[in-house]
Amino acid sequence: MNRLFFLLALFVVTSAQAQPTLSKKEFSINAFRAPSIGAEFRYQHVSVHAGYYLTAFSGVTNNFAKAGLTYWFLPVGKQPNPSSFYAGASYLRGLDNDYKDLSALGIESGFRWMIWKGLNLRIGVIVVSASGKSTQVNPAGGLSYSFFFD
Repeated sequence: MNRLFFLLALFVVTSAQAQPTLSKKEFSINAFRAPSIGAEFRYQHVSVHAGYYLTAFSGVTNNFAKAGLTYWFLPVGKQPNPSSFYAGASYLRGLDNDYKDLSALGIESGFRWMIWKGLNLRIGVIVVSASGKSTQVNPAGGLSYSFFFD
């Protein structure tokens, strides 16, 4: 585990020396899970998102409507639109199964890897908390395509 943290720190420090910057504006179509199947708009370092989110807790698939804010930081890489880390908070509304009609809070963080042009992959984790339910921690991967504007 210490090796993983060392390699991650080395990657961040080495990449940060290039001083990449995020575009001023970005619009993303999110096709898979993180932050949700929907749309997202970023202005500088903050984005808003809304859509449909599904995840499995204890083997039961739960579906949510999801909306929230994300903060983008530590852009890395030499591409015109760099990869970066993110952290965010979302309101989730349960649509079925164990969370039907329940409100929940989702806290999420991870890394977005810009694969090619606007195609990007998110690797992260989400913590979901709802009244009367145990706190759940799940992986939060995502696949999106982004359009950038300056």
